[in-house]
Amino acid sequence: MPEPELSKSTPPKDDANIDATTKAVRAINDEEAAARTVKTERLRAARLAREAIEQPVTTTKKARQGG
Repeated sequence: MPEPELSKSTPPKDDANIDATTKAVRAINDEEAAARTVKTERLRAARLAREAIEQPVTTTKKARQGG
């Protein structure tokens, strides 16, 4: 009896759909991460600029009077 021929294994269509979905999700996540990074840098720059303009507020404690 001859041995069955081994065919090249190809991923089932379900795996191909899963791979496509995974790639799409990773692309979306990468875009969102990049947008967060840009926003964080923008907010940090604005905060540093605001802090540079504002003068530090110093408060002095009043001495307690005994009584």
